[in-house]
Amino acid sequence: MGRRREDGAEHRPNGTPPPRPRRRPTIQDLARAAGTSPSTASRALSGNGYVGADVRARVLEAAERIGYVPDINARTLRNRRSRAVGVLISDLRNPFYANLAAGIEQRLRSAGYHVIVVNNDGEQDAEAEGARTFLAVRVSAAIITPVSDRAVRMLMNDGVPVVQADRMVDGLTTDGVLVDNVQGARRITDHLIELGHTRIALLIDETDWTTGAGRLAGYRAALRDAGLPVDPGLIVPTRFQPDTARAAVTALLERRPDVTALFAANNRLAEGAFQALQEGGHRMPDDVSLVAFDDVPWMSMVSPGITTVDQHTDDLGRACAQLVVDRIAGAPAGQTTVRYIQPSIVVRASTAPPRTTTATSVRPDPGPAAAAPTP
Repeated sequence: MGRRREDGAEHRPNGTPPPRPRRRPTIQDLARAAGTSPSTASRALSGNGYVGADVRARVLEAAERIGYVPDINARTLRNRRSRAVGVLISDLRNPFYANLAAGIEQRLRSAGYHVIVVNNDGEQDAEAEGARTFLAVRVSAAIITPVSDRAVRMLMNDGVPVVQADRMVDGLTTDGVLVDNVQGARRITDHLIELGHTRIALLIDETDWTTGAGRLAGYRAALRDAGLPVDPGLIVPTRFQPDTARAAVTALLERRPDVTALFAANNRLAEGAFQALQEGGHRMPDDVSLVAFDDVPWMSMVSPGITTVDQHTDDLGRACAQLVVDRIAGAPAGQTTVRYIQPSIVVRASTAPPRTTTATSVRPDPGPAAAAPTP
């Protein structure tokens, strides 16, 4: 056996040629090994058409034994579409999108589809490049958390079924799965109001998509229903980075010391808010209660744990995948489906009634929210 050098390169004794790659088994080889016809072996592997359970087991065992792998490229050329589904995700480093992709992959794998995941980092050009990749490999369908309308239009124009996940582009009619953002934001704001908070700030990064717009609407609705004013100075626009959110919270609390509760509209903003409260010496929940939208692992690991809206992201992913399976199976063209996932509230130690000494009277001011939040 050849030795491996310390630098990682393999060393073979002089005169020993590298091993030659073996011939890849064909469907005919598999059929002979399993004692069936090539067409039967093909049906057993693909699941298309009837094959007895004993024959299918024999074919699968033979494929494993001889190392047979189907030629996906050849099948794609014959059928015009592959058994692959493209998934365009905005940021795989964000636990929300990672869990979404996991839920999608789980359901599609069980239905016999392969998943091609492309991370676009929230960039429109990268999103369009991902769509071109999907078209090149002839995906059967695509699931997208859209950054713009470009990728969705490209795929739709080529006849590829699209499911928009988490948010949807205005004016484009496709299937979609959304979280009920209005209801989630309303319920988490209600939780703070029921504890006695009346000066609740909202930290939000965008209101152009269904996500941000819905969360802002739910926050406002909860305040109005409770007979509380919607103070523009407590709607704090920021960007989708923890550092920017941290600076925004620090500035808010210096300007508005009457704030007793803070609602961060997503997990990235919550991260920045948590850091700002800790660095500023604000005790949670004694000085400021903190809630967030989107339950991610770190929120249950810090002290205090963060009260949050659980979006049930795995369920969101599985629902997207099910729409894809239904559409490929022949759901009527022109009849699109938009499904809503109902969120739930997870109460942890970051929320409590406000201290009575904190709730001083401060006149509402227009604050930085006079300008619309920008993504």
